[in-house]
Amino acid sequence: MDDRLIDDERISLHRRSLLPGEGFFSPDSFDDDVAEREAEETLEGADRVVVADPDADGLGCVALVRAAFGTAGLLPAGPHEFAEALEYVAAYGDPGLDVFVCDLCPDSGRDIETLPAVAELAGSVRWFDHHQWDDSLAEAVDEHAELVVGDSESVCSTDVTLAELDAELDDRYADLAAVTRDHDLWLRDDPRSDDIADYAYWAAPEEYTETVLEHGADLPEPVETFLEEKRVEKDALIGKATERAAFHEIGEWTVGVTYGRCSQNEVAEAMRESGADASVIVKPAGSASIRGTDTFERCHEVARQVNGGGHPKAAGCKPDIYDDMLDYAHHWSTRGEVAKRVILEAFRTLDREAETDA
Repeated sequence: MDDRLIDDERISLHRRSLLPGEGFFSPDSFDDDVAEREAEETLEGADRVVVADPDADGLGCVALVRAAFGTAGLLPAGPHEFAEALEYVAAYGDPGLDVFVCDLCPDSGRDIETLPAVAELAGSVRWFDHHQWDDSLAEAVDEHAELVVGDSESVCSTDVTLAELDAELDDRYADLAAVTRDHDLWLRDDPRSDDIADYAYWAAPEEYTETVLEHGADLPEPVETFLEEKRVEKDALIGKATERAAFHEIGEWTVGVTYGRCSQNEVAEAMRESGADASVIVKPAGSASIRGTDTFERCHEVARQVNGGGHPKAAGCKPDIYDDMLDYAHHWSTRGEVAKRVILEAFRTLDREAETDA
């Protein structure tokens, strides 16, 4: 493929908002090979490793583990990738390795098939999270790991990690946990929470982790300058997605739906201000974010119907509707028409179930 076709520097903002980023266009097999090589390097000779979601909450957990123990390798893995990360630990980890899994929740038994092998290899396996867990999956994990799941409505995974680590840590790490919680639970009482969320998104995981390990939630001036520059485009993409929003009445709920490459939380907030009880932001890469409000706290129930999960007020999914690149081409040209339709149908299913129960 001609690099010019996916070069964000030359594509107009309008078109960038409709298409996924450059990384989408590299084959999974290539990305998997790179991830495996990096995992092998990380695990070689390591005494301790953290498998974590590479957002602000997951990386906050990594920073705390490093603050408590001095060193810990990082295997960044999103919700649909951590099964592979556990496979890497089983394949390349040294016997007696201490393993932490943070800010990740299995969607099915397939995600934890390698956990028994990891537990047999490791000196310890500790799992800290705050998502909504299926009871049977929690029991399966608990057989092989020390599992601690916090209340998803009151704590983030960084809170859980801070509480569970047996270490005297500097006050800045308690502050980091509080600011991370402010973002992750979408409280938005502390202006620093937007900064750490954006920095975790734009920076490499190791860069973010080492920065908050040193500075906590008070990011240094060079980082603040970096964020200001990046936010010019971020705000423009938020505007594009907000302009595309449409609203649907489903039972007693107003559901806002839009499409675009954007920061989903700010777009969801704009739809909430326009009257949405719940908001759906469909991304060009095929995934979607679902955000709730005080009048809709069932986002995780919607997401579970379309290959996802999460919290009552914040969840994510990727509908299983993409069989080949023609499906993605249709997705881009119709601005997520099929994904929007199946997610809205999941809302309608909840509404029909509520009517039946009544």
